[in-house]
Amino acid sequence: MGSINGRTETRSVASPSAGGPRFGAYAPLRDYAVIGDGRTAALVARDGAVDWLGLPDLDSPSVFGALLDAARGGRFTLAPSVPYRSERRYLPSTNVLETTFRTDTGTVRVTDALTLHDEATLTPMRELLRRVEGLSGSVPLHWSVQPRFGYGTRHTRIARRAGVPVATAGHDALAVCAWDAGEPICAEDAVGGHFELAGGRHALIAMPFAHQEPLVLPTRSDCEARLKATCAAWRTWAHDRLYTGRWYQAVMRSLLALKLLVYAPSGAVAAAVTASLPEEIGGERNWDYRFSWVRDSAFTLAAFLRLGCPAEAHAYFWWLMHASQLTHPRLNVLYRLDGGHRTPEKTLSWEGYRGSGPVRIGNAAARQVQLDTYGELMQTAWQYAQAMGGLDRDVARRLAELADLVCTAWEAPDAGIWEVRSPPRHFTQSKMMCWVALDRAADLAERGMIPSWHIKRWHAARDEIAGFIEGRCFSPDRDSYVRAAGSDDLDAAVLLGHLYGYGGGGHRIRATISALDRHLRHGPYVDRYSGEDGLSGGEGAFLACSFWLAESLARTGSLPQAIALMDELIGLANDVGLYSEETDPTTGDFLGNLPQGLSHLALISAACAITAASKDTAR
Repeated sequence: MGSINGRTETRSVASPSAGGPRFGAYAPLRDYAVIGDGRTAALVARDGAVDWLGLPDLDSPSVFGALLDAARGGRFTLAPSVPYRSERRYLPSTNVLETTFRTDTGTVRVTDALTLHDEATLTPMRELLRRVEGLSGSVPLHWSVQPRFGYGTRHTRIARRAGVPVATAGHDALAVCAWDAGEPICAEDAVGGHFELAGGRHALIAMPFAHQEPLVLPTRSDCEARLKATCAAWRTWAHDRLYTGRWYQAVMRSLLALKLLVYAPSGAVAAAVTASLPEEIGGERNWDYRFSWVRDSAFTLAAFLRLGCPAEAHAYFWWLMHASQLTHPRLNVLYRLDGGHRTPEKTLSWEGYRGSGPVRIGNAAARQVQLDTYGELMQTAWQYAQAMGGLDRDVARRLAELADLVCTAWEAPDAGIWEVRSPPRHFTQSKMMCWVALDRAADLAERGMIPSWHIKRWHAARDEIAGFIEGRCFSPDRDSYVRAAGSDDLDAAVLLGHLYGYGGGGHRIRATISALDRHLRHGPYVDRYSGEDGLSGGEGAFLACSFWLAESLARTGSLPQAIALMDELIGLANDVGLYSEETDPTTGDFLGNLPQGLSHLALISAACAITAASKDTAR
């Protein structure tokens, strides 16, 4: 799709598990795969278009942003010039993408990677490689690089250096190096070319990028060697992981997707690669998810520890301790990938994915009060302390001070885990997670891992919270814990209280699971909650909630139902095993940002829990 002058062509792309042809200039979200290098990540559509890439980092302004504005965002297209069918996969145990284009005249294969940087040699800090291999016959292809720096707000200049096209804007520069891919043609705002590839022949296009540093122009042999080394590095990393349970392929693909969300310079884990993809087409629920949420921390650390990723677990935990220290004793809802806590929200003058505006960059939710974060952080520290046999003295002191804060903070209303923009309420899940915070703090103190100065106070406040939940947050009419004190609405987030130990496996928890299964579930899909939230329009089904329900069923003895639900959920991934934030229950279309870390984390957690329950049942 695309051409050197920026005109957009639409071609049908056939696949049983993909979204199908573009909606005008926009690909279905199901049609995207992700590639990355531990610093940034790109989305590649089934038709060969790189429609999203932030440079130099994952949370940097985009240089390719056609995902959110097809006319002004910029993209890198590469596809046959004649009608084709496409199929794709990740090379086994890697995050390197392979797309095969079949035409009436022949077949070609495109391999896409953001190469991994070798600190021992002089290489570009960021490099996108696209290798084209002729498999049979002969196929005409075209390609076009249309860079739009700074979300398309900065003027781009294109000129040649040593014969190589280079696009620049301020301190940013990218080169377009092409070998056997046609002579690059420079236009005012794009570089492109046409070529024909026969079976047994290869072409290569490299796009090195520099930010406030010299731009290195690579040789073809260096690029080929880096691509080979990148594949080997991913396979080595995947080989050392630990998982032997059910749904092995789905778990490993989820872990590889999670690895792409790890920002290697700090150890932070982003919630998603993208910003402002809509939870409803044409709706206003469009948020920037290129930050790290405390909400996800317990699931993240558990996944790293369970699946044999100690380096990632250490790096992430210490990043979290550093970031939270900046706002101690209070927690921000989310932090920047570099550990900063300022995330001002602004609106771009872009049309948004399929006209879904506003396009928001930054996230104002960072300023909200979400009391559940204290439980998540304490659960994370508790897991880390158990795995490592202790905690740093300064961290231990800070955790005790955090527990002291929770003893009074729990009484306030908050915005809740779903970051609603309606007035604060006494959300049940927030109270449950405050209970978890004090329960874990008391346990750490009893083990001698944090100071026990105020352990009696923690016990008393924990019991007071439980009294509030049982007295005001359970509806006898619903026979369920409800969304907020005094409400009749339901909320799938209360399942998290159960998964972290609130209520054990008693009647009320079991009844709540049953009520959520009846009232919020539609086939494999589970709504987040019922009731208003201060925003107009609706949303899709939140995939993590479905996985939480499957795990809860397994933990309360309903193993066959859990396995059946899990089998359905595994089938909801796209053709390369990725999940977005939400899914339209009617069409199966992906909605929201992607790949969504929490969806993949919830899958890993549910798979591990169901595997463990299956082993227990077999004994």
